[in-house]
Amino acid sequence: MPEPPDLDTRRPPRARAFELVESIGGRIRAGRIAAGQKLPTESEIMAEFGVSRTVVREALSRLQALALVRTRHGIGTFALAPPADEGFRVEPQQLATLRDVVAMLELRIGVETEAAALAAQRRTAVELVAMRAALDDFARALDEGRDAAEADFRFHAEIARATHNEHFSSLLGALGTRSIPRVRLAEEPDAARLAYLRRVNGEHDNIYDAVAAGDAEGARAAMRTHLANSRERRRRLEEQIGAGEGVAPAGS
Repeated sequence: MPEPPDLDTRRPPRARAFELVESIGGRIRAGRIAAGQKLPTESEIMAEFGVSRTVVREALSRLQALALVRTRHGIGTFALAPPADEGFRVEPQQLATLRDVVAMLELRIGVETEAAALAAQRRTAVELVAMRAALDDFARALDEGRDAAEADFRFHAEIARATHNEHFSSLLGALGTRSIPRVRLAEEPDAARLAYLRRVNGEHDNIYDAVAAGDAEGARAAMRTHLANSRERRRRLEEQIGAGEGVAPAGS
């Protein structure tokens, strides 16, 4: 009997997997699924979230990479105690002002530039396909008038994953989609915002090209340029509205 498809066919499977990771991971961190407790079966998760088995398995794989679950073959998947050091988790109040957003971008510059260089040296063909899919989803979201923050985060998470160093993936996973700034001022025209986001994805393309070419220094430079551009834009906005004035990131 064929398995049912995802109920939300507008969302690519990888995007649905990330949403599932955030939902189940949030339950584990909040203690709603206790350490040692067996997770629902794949079929039960499929029924609850309206996703395919492929999406469930991708999400469980990512939860394992985040050290939130462990699968015992033939028995099931069990929750693990969240890592003791949760200091890098990002709560909404930690990104309440433009100054907070700039601080997050400074952290990301320090971490992700090196991650891009390592990814260029270690990435696999499969990981390149995943990066490319995230960029295509980003462009598709813009064309359809949807927020592209999830695809944006997924591209950066795939770079971290391609380092084959679980600490990069764990850190990006802890930061979550809220680390992707989406500051939108009321007076900012939609056309200007759309043009900006297309430039952002062009910068993503530059990172991807360097990683695909195995150019570690080029990937490092492209990532630094991308994140530094984002940081400088937020600094200029902060100057326009007054230092420290709260502006909520739209979307994440």
